[in-house]
Formats: sequence, C-alpha cells, structure tokens
Amino acid sequence: MADHPDRKILELFRQNGQKEAAFNLLAESYSERLYWHIRRIVIDHEDADDVLQNTLLKVWINLENFRAESGLYTWLFRIATNESLSLIKDRKKHLHNTEDQGFENSLAETLVTDPWFDGDEVQLKLQQAILSLPEKQRLVFNLKYFEEMKYEDMSETLQTSVGALKASYHHAVKKIEKHLTGE
Repeated sequence: MADHPDRKILELFRQNGQKEAAFNLLAESYSERLYWHIRRIVIDHEDADDVLQNTLLKVWINLENFRAESGLYTWLFRIATNESLSLIKDRKKHLHNTEDQGFENSLAETLVTDPWFDGDEVQLKLQQAILSLPEKQRLVFNLKYFEEMKYEDMSETLQTSVGALKASYHHAVKKIEKHLTGE
C-alpha cells in the first residue's frame, strides 16, 4: 500500500465525526491483504476470518493511540501477525501438543482437506514446504515472497533486525528448495 491512502485514513480518523469513515476506509483498503497474510499463518479459512475480526477490533480500539512511528500497514501486519501467533499458541496448548512439527503436520492436513483451498498440486506442495519451516522462517518467507514486503518494513512488523530477517529468508528458501526437490 502506498503512503497516500495511509495518510488519508489517519487524517480522516483525526477529524471530528469521521472515525467510523476512516476505519471503514482502512478495512476496505487492508482487509483482503490482512486476510491472506493471516491465512498463510493459521491455514484454516474460519480461523483466518476469526483472527481478521480480532485484528480489526484491536485496530479500532487502538487506532487513536497509533503514533505513526512506523507505517500504518506495518502496524496492521504486526497486529495481525501477533493475533495469528496467539491463536496458534492457544491451539498448541489446547491440543497439549509440545512438538511444533506435530501441529504443523495437522495444519498441512487441514490444507489438504480445506474446501476453501483452490490451489493446484504445485501450490499445495509449496504450502506444505512452507509449513515445514520453523515459525519465524515461515513468517519471514510469507512476508517477503507473498507480500513483497521490504526488509525494513518487515523489521518493524516482526521487531527483528534486517540482518536476521535476511538470514531467515535465505535459510527458508534453501529449505523449501530442498523440500520441493526431495533432497
């Protein structure tokens, strides 16, 4: 997203009587991108819808406190990422599953049986390869590959150094290549 819509949203939000219009513009501008970002993390369509609603609720509650020290979209992605990771953490705790890989395998199974997944076999294999990554590498890969997010923005979103993000992305790509080639 360009800075211009963000600036318009924030200016509108600060005007008397325009908070709801500003929030509607924000939701209209970002809901689809946020949904797909969340969906790549939680995999399940219904979970993604729930997390998106929780994200937008948190944005509505906290938009007044947004200080514009980072971009609006990086702030939104940080909230969406944190909400997604919270859902996964709760699911792992609920399932008493101490092994991340066991949970990731259940996500991969969900992807295969998900009636909302409309990708072909290549896309399914890519998603399964992504799910085989450690959580941080998966997040970094998704943000870089699908969202085409710059490392600097990713650094604000994930609150990690640019160098660490570049290393994570590099390792993720190598692991995905290895997974897809069967090495």
